[in-house]
Amino acid sequence: MNLYQIDNPNPHPPPVLSKRQPACLTNPFCANAACDTSHSQSDRIAALLSQMTVEEKAQNMVDAANGVPRLGLPSYEWWQEALHGVASSPGVTFNSPNGSNFSYATSFPTPILMGAAFDDPLIYSVASTVGKEARAFANYAQSGFDFWTPNINTFLDPRWGRGLEVPTEDSFHAQSYVANLIPGLQGGLEALDNKQIIATCKHYAVYDVETNRNGQNYNPTQQDLGEYYLQAFKTCVRDVNVGSIMCSYNAVDGIPSCASEYLLQDVLRDSFGFTEPYRYVTSDCDAVGNIFNPHNFTDSAAAAAAVALNAGTDLDCGSTYLLLNASVASNWTTEAQMDISMTRLYNALFTVGYFDGQPQYDGEQYSGLAYQVAWEGMTLLKNDGLLPLSSSYSSVALIGPWANATGQMQGNYQGIAPYLVSPLAAAEAQFSTVVYSLGTAINTTNTTTFAAALSAAQGADVIIYAGGIDVSIESEGHDRTTIEWPGNQLDLVEQLSQLGKPLVVVQFGGGQVDDSALMANSNVSALYPANYINEVSLFDPNLRPSNSSPGRTYKWYTQQPVLPFGYGLHYTTFSYEWCTLPKDSYAISSLVGSAPSSYGAKSSVNDASPWITVAVNIGNTGSRSSDYVGLVFLATDNAGPAPFPNKWLVSYARLHGLAAGASQELQLSINLSGLARANAEGDLVIYPGDYQMMFDYDSCLTFNFTLTGDATVLTPLARQQATYNYTVPVHPQA
Repeated sequence: MNLYQIDNPNPHPPPVLSKRQPACLTNPFCANAACDTSHSQSDRIAALLSQMTVEEKAQNMVDAANGVPRLGLPSYEWWQEALHGVASSPGVTFNSPNGSNFSYATSFPTPILMGAAFDDPLIYSVASTVGKEARAFANYAQSGFDFWTPNINTFLDPRWGRGLEVPTEDSFHAQSYVANLIPGLQGGLEALDNKQIIATCKHYAVYDVETNRNGQNYNPTQQDLGEYYLQAFKTCVRDVNVGSIMCSYNAVDGIPSCASEYLLQDVLRDSFGFTEPYRYVTSDCDAVGNIFNPHNFTDSAAAAAAVALNAGTDLDCGSTYLLLNASVASNWTTEAQMDISMTRLYNALFTVGYFDGQPQYDGEQYSGLAYQVAWEGMTLLKNDGLLPLSSSYSSVALIGPWANATGQMQGNYQGIAPYLVSPLAAAEAQFSTVVYSLGTAINTTNTTTFAAALSAAQGADVIIYAGGIDVSIESEGHDRTTIEWPGNQLDLVEQLSQLGKPLVVVQFGGGQVDDSALMANSNVSALYPANYINEVSLFDPNLRPSNSSPGRTYKWYTQQPVLPFGYGLHYTTFSYEWCTLPKDSYAISSLVGSAPSSYGAKSSVNDASPWITVAVNIGNTGSRSSDYVGLVFLATDNAGPAPFPNKWLVSYARLHGLAAGASQELQLSINLSGLARANAEGDLVIYPGDYQMMFDYDSCLTFNFTLTGDATVLTPLARQQATYNYTVPVHPQA
């Protein structure tokens, strides 16, 4: 029985909810000059601001914006979440009972699994669904119109507690992911003044550790900043027109991110082009207050509010901006600076029809799409021929702390799903006899339930162990200290493996665990979800190998991983043959003739400009139909500054349902970013030298080519100024 499936819906459901009325159709605000449509939008906003006191403005620059009751301007909550579906958050209301209007939303897999699908069109479809459902919630006042998603930090360290929230460790992969996600959420690539919802790329910048996240400072090299940490944010802003950016808790180069004029003005607005009047920056929650405590960057909370506002943080998720009247009175900031931020916020609300209304978007639930995303992202790590399971197995023992999981499967930042299907329910629907036993908990040394699990396994034809980690092990605010399997799970798997039965291990959770023991155990027939030992400090932001670090991510790690980046097995076999290749040699000038010659120059050619499309013929030489994911990497040992990366991802694509015996051409587009490496200043540069192109994680196909001519800056990184003029005493962190 599936307790989460509604078999007896209410025959007398609640009445359909009324749609939200645009603010300018509500009384008495409709008579306000801000609603006079004969005036320009900017004039209308100016008219509204002219009627507000400094205190009233401050009350509308926090996430729980108060509105202006004396004018009839409604309140508005800016904090909505939708990481993998509309999620429970201060601005989102789910009704009850389940089955009534707005009682649930489609719950998609967490981003780390969606990223593992390497299927950009699928990501766009997911985002479109989430955006439509989110807009439906907003249309009926069940939420606001802006959503603080996606998390586009990269999974730099497998111990990071929030790795399940992001799609990848690779910056190019993250860029491709958000290039499809943001247009889907907002209603299209050109959705500028007429958005479906407002998306927010977070957390800007260099945020990938939970431990001491509110007060930690990181000093990344400019090289890593330009080549890794800022890449996905640049794509969000420059290439796909995201409406909002969230600044992070941590400090970068001694300055809290939400007070950094370098990050918020020099890079974000001046370099990336985050300048349209409807684009705004929000802080992470209490990050403005953290500028004072625990960063100790300022001497008071009011001073922290001033430096954040002056730097370009327009909205405070928290209450510190309520002190802006004191900041203005102390001449640390100005009412005019408040008006700049308020104008951005109200322009943003105009883009989603908050004031005047706009054509409505209707939302639907897409459980079939959620299922497709789930199986596309699952990765087969080991198989001795056991999988797919034969129908000849009549009895299955399903064991482990994930075997009967329901809400646990939603990870974090989740909403209310229409129903949840556990692995046990799915197994009972597929096999004639299923015996379930918990076996052990996620993280315990108690073995009293081992015996029951071993007994259940002994009487079955095949054993499936469902375990791993969950949000009790990794979560927001909670990093891991190790990547070992927690508790005694591996002890139970070892005992199960000695029973002489076929054994499948299904590994759940967002972050990596060390599967060395399972890969080496010949009695573990199959493994579905990579060795990264504690050789590097969690707080070290530098990617390149050094005397104190073996390097970070597959691109720079100098030790032997358990499994390489991009690894995955199939139920069939494939053949590969190049169809379209680059030329043997290219003059750099022919590729980037109009690229900037130095920092500060402008160009129509940048790292997002196309270079070539290569093609590979994929033949299914086995007996089963299958999808196929193709990855293209580049490597060099003489182009650009040393050290040289192992390789870097430049393109990927997915074929769907390639039949046994069939072949199909897989086309892989490569942008100029694929040829670029960062110099010491963080500029992306195309260097002359010898390059190797490699197909797939195991380099089953290779091709060598050469770039000639002078090294050319493709995309410069903004330079930090020698000094920044703060209006209060500040204390940068070391």
